[in-house]
Amino acid sequence: MRVLVVGSGGREHALAWKLLQSARVQEVFCIPGNGGTAKLARCRNLALAISDFEGIGRFALVNNIALTVIGPEAPLADGITDYLQQQNLMVFGPTQAGAQIESSKAWAKALMQDANIPTAKAEVFTDAAEAIAYVKVQGVPIVIKADGLAAGKGVAVAMTLEEAIDAIDTCFGGQFGTAGQRLVIEEYLTGQEASVLAVTDGLTIRPLLPAQDYKQIGDGDTGANTGGMGAYAPTPIVPPALMERIQQDILEPAIATLRQREIDYRGVLYAGLMITPSGDPKVIEFNCRFGDPETQAILPLLETPLDMVMMACIQQRLDQLPPLIWKSGAAACVVMAAGGYPGTYKKGLPLRGIEQAESRGALVFHAGTKIKQQQLVTDGGRVLGVTAVGESFKEAIAQAYSAIGCIQFEGMYYRRDIGHRIL
Repeated sequence: MRVLVVGSGGREHALAWKLLQSARVQEVFCIPGNGGTAKLARCRNLALAISDFEGIGRFALVNNIALTVIGPEAPLADGITDYLQQQNLMVFGPTQAGAQIESSKAWAKALMQDANIPTAKAEVFTDAAEAIAYVKVQGVPIVIKADGLAAGKGVAVAMTLEEAIDAIDTCFGGQFGTAGQRLVIEEYLTGQEASVLAVTDGLTIRPLLPAQDYKQIGDGDTGANTGGMGAYAPTPIVPPALMERIQQDILEPAIATLRQREIDYRGVLYAGLMITPSGDPKVIEFNCRFGDPETQAILPLLETPLDMVMMACIQQRLDQLPPLIWKSGAAACVVMAAGGYPGTYKKGLPLRGIEQAESRGALVFHAGTKIKQQQLVTDGGRVLGVTAVGESFKEAIAQAYSAIGCIQFEGMYYRRDIGHRIL
C-alpha cells in the first residue's frame, strides 16, 4: 500500500518512519514533509500546502493512496477529513465535527460536563471586563485559555492577578486572532501532567503507552509555553490500575458522548491529564491528533504495525485487533529548538552532526528543517527531536543527551532536565 502523511513536523517524520517499517507499506508521501522525511528511504515530499485539500485529494486519487494520515490539528479543524472522505479516500483523523474537541476548548468543556468526565471547574467569556471581574472574585493562581487553536501557546497559568489580566488582554487584544476572542478560565489544578493518546474507531477506544511531556521553554518548568520541549514514555505516574480508571472514567465516556452527538470519531483522542496529589486523573484538555513530541517517544516502542492499527480504526474493527505489542524499556525525546523560540528566531542555519548522533543509536526526528541547495538547514522553532530507547529511563535519557552532544547549529537551545521527574 501507498500512504500519505499530511504535515511537516517531528510528529509527521515519526509517523512516516514508523509506517515504513510495515511489510505492507510500499511507499510514503509527505505533504509537505521536512528535511528528515526527504532523506527517508521510500519516502517522498510533495510541494503542496496542508490547506490545499483539493490538491491533496487529487494526488491521493491519481496515485492510488490506500491510507491518508493527518498529522496537525489545523487541517482537521478545517475539515480535511470530511473533504477527503467525500472522494472515497481512507483517512485516519476525525471529521471537522469531532475535531471541535480541540479546536474549541469551550465546546470540549461542555462535552466533558455532559459526559461527567473529571475536569477543572471553568467558565467561558467573550468580554474582557467580565473575565477580569471573574478572576478577581476567584483569585489566583488561575488558568486562562484561548478558546481556539493557538499552536500550543494559547494557555497562561497566572500566578498573580497582574499576570491573569495581562493574559486576558493578550487574548482579546488579538495575539491569537479569532482563537482568542473567546476565553475559557479554569481553576488551577496541582499535580503532575500526563498525556494519554488513544486510538479509536468511534466504538472502541484503546490507549497507547502513557507519556509525559515538557511544555515550558525553561529548565525547572519555567518560562513561556511551547509546543513541547521533550517527552518520555511510558510514564510511571500512570500505572496499569490508573490507566484502567482513565479508560473507564475518561476515554470511554468521551467516545460515548461523541456518539450521542452523532459524531463518528475515528483517529486519535489525546487526553492531556493532571494526576492530582491524591492520584486522581482530571482532564486539562483533549486533542484530536497525535501529540508532538509524545509521538516521537511512543512510536519507537510500538511493535504492532501502525498501518494495521490505523486501518482497524478507519474500518471500525478495532475490537477485532489483537492487543498492541510494545517493546520493553523506555524512550525519551529531547527537542532541540532555535535560539529565541517560542519568540522570534532565525531560519536557514546549517545543521551538522546528525549522522554522528544516529550512529550512537539515537533516532533524530526532524521538526523544523528543510534541504536548501543540497544542504540541511533549520526551518522552524522546534528544529529536531532526538529520541533514544533504552532498557531503563536512565539509559534512554542518557543516550538522548549523548547524541545531542554530536549535533550543532547556531543558537541551538534545549532543556537539560528532560526526565528529571523520574530520575
